[in-house]
Amino acid sequence: MKKQENDNLKIEIPAQENNQEPEVSGVSEAEGGTTSSEPTTTNHLQIDAEIKRLNQCLEEKTKEAETNYNKFLRVCADLDNYKKRAEKEKGDLISFSNERLIKELIPVVDNLERAINHIDDESDFSAIQDGIKLVLDNLLTVLKKFGIGVVSAMGAKFDPTKHEAVNQEETSECEPGTVIKEFHKGYYLNGRLLRPAMVVISKLPETLPEMEEAPGRED
Repeated sequence: MKKQENDNLKIEIPAQENNQEPEVSGVSEAEGGTTSSEPTTTNHLQIDAEIKRLNQCLEEKTKEAETNYNKFLRVCADLDNYKKRAEKEKGDLISFSNERLIKELIPVVDNLERAINHIDDESDFSAIQDGIKLVLDNLLTVLKKFGIGVVSAMGAKFDPTKHEAVNQEETSECEPGTVIKEFHKGYYLNGRLLRPAMVVISKLPETLPEMEEAPGRED
């Protein structure tokens, strides 16, 4: 019995001595701890690279924003200059819009001056009348160039949109409401009424009551 127990002890002791797995595992964990620091270093490098990329992107976008802002300032300046130029052109257009018409009317004024000088020098009234009529024709020609038309209302039916009636006169020679006199003609600009014609229109004459026969009067 003692011999068998001693044999068991001999077997158990080597087993305990040879059981060095915990120590080996401890060493491997330490080595593993040293190895686990490598991913941490890699993460730091990736973060630094990402920060560098973001800073570069921010710098590019900052430059782009500055460029766009400068473009915006130039556009605003151009717009302001355009407004000022447009206002000036508008003012010039209003001030000199009648320049062409005035240039056309100046020769008419010259002809009127010649007619006045002719009145002082001559006593031939028929020639004066012809000269004035010629000047009037020139003036009407100039007005026609600029779309101004003259319309006579004589003999036309009265139209309140075109005529201005100042009086009525009795007459049996025409239908009632006909223009029989004209104080001044009507003027149009490109079809739009500038001034209505001032006219006198006709109306039926009032009939006198028939004389009643005197009582007791024989035919």
